[in-house]
Amino acid sequence: QVQLVESGGGLVQAGGSLRLSCAASGRTFSMTYMGWFRQAPGKEREFVAAISWSAGSTSYADSVKGRFTISRDRAKNTMYLQMNSLKSEDTAVYYCATSTRISFSTYPGFYDYWGQGIQVTVSS
Repeated sequence: QVQLVESGGGLVQAGGSLRLSCAASGRTFSMTYMGWFRQAPGKEREFVAAISWSAGSTSYADSVKGRFTISRDRAKNTMYLQMNSLKSEDTAVYYCATSTRISFSTYPGFYDYWGQGIQVTVSS
């Protein structure tokens, strides 16, 4: 199994920045993809960004392209999400997740392990 712990959330004004971190432990050698999802109250959980653990290839939701940057440090088993130019609609609980599958997907069901979630609140 893989354990994931998020950190770095909080409250920020619109236009500001935050950096989320996700530390992985356990069977990290089995990870193929890591990603970020978010869920606002009353809404479905949605894909934000993902990165392949080996090659570092990235994928972003259209709503965050140009504003968010996903990265990883394999030596530290840590993934990051740099969030710039934050908007009120970015307010949500953000979840770190990892997949052990060969194929890539933005569907939450393709991800096997999840962090506890961390609140990001953007004030207008």
